[in-house]
Amino acid sequence: MTTLIPPTAETTAPAAPATRADAPRERNPLALLGHQIRYEQLSFWRNPQSMVFTFVLPIVIIGIFGAVFSGSEGQDFFFGLTGMQYYTPVIAAVSVLGACYGQLAIVLAMRRQTGVLKRLHATPLPAWVYFAGLLVHCVVVSIVDVALVFGIGALYGVDLPTHWGAVLLTLVLGAASFCALGVGVASLIKNSEAAPAVVQFIQFPLVFISGSYFPIHAELLNTIAGLLPVKPFNDAMLALFTQDAGFQWRDLAVLAAWGVIGALIAVRSFRWDPRPE
Repeated sequence: MTTLIPPTAETTAPAAPATRADAPRERNPLALLGHQIRYEQLSFWRNPQSMVFTFVLPIVIIGIFGAVFSGSEGQDFFFGLTGMQYYTPVIAAVSVLGACYGQLAIVLAMRRQTGVLKRLHATPLPAWVYFAGLLVHCVVVSIVDVALVFGIGALYGVDLPTHWGAVLLTLVLGAASFCALGVGVASLIKNSEAAPAVVQFIQFPLVFISGSYFPIHAELLNTIAGLLPVKPFNDAMLALFTQDAGFQWRDLAVLAAWGVIGALIAVRSFRWDPRPE
């Protein structure tokens, strides 16, 4: 026999609305950004092979050039500069390109292929925080790379620039533009196995015609390369070193324009999940 329990105030009262204390807390975007930057930094520094090659390769190259051009005088081939005066800022620029464009495009392609990006996209982490964390990480790595190249150049008698504000702006804008282009190229890569080939297919001709390997004296080729992202970055770094110049606004404008182009491609084409084969 079922015993009926008379209703009471406790059983008939509606459930109390959830208080703000009961609701899930929203993380501060700046705190999330700091966490993401820390994650990217730890992932990088805990990968000895990636870390060593990122920093050792520019050091080895500038060290070899220092041994070759040590004590040489200015030459017409280097536009009146010594070999070390020419190659120190150029190798610094190439190291930024490698850290912010090449490595980033390959890493994003690998993370997408392995499902890391798909799982990350399912979390509450905003997309802008993820990409801002990548940008800051790449800028930090670039600053370390450039500082090492500058230091070795100074050991071989290359004068350091005096307009450090212009150096910092050029470095950050170049890193941001190359990061945007790296994300844009990563959006077009179908699988991680093809990533290195696609990255080098784009990077190698740009570096070659931009005077990174040796000075280019062909006027037409210099004009064409000046409209692309690598040569303006090289020229801005060269001017800071060799002409005691300040902000190179024309070169910075070209860099910024290519950064916008890369960002637009990324926004329209970026995929968080692997492409179906």
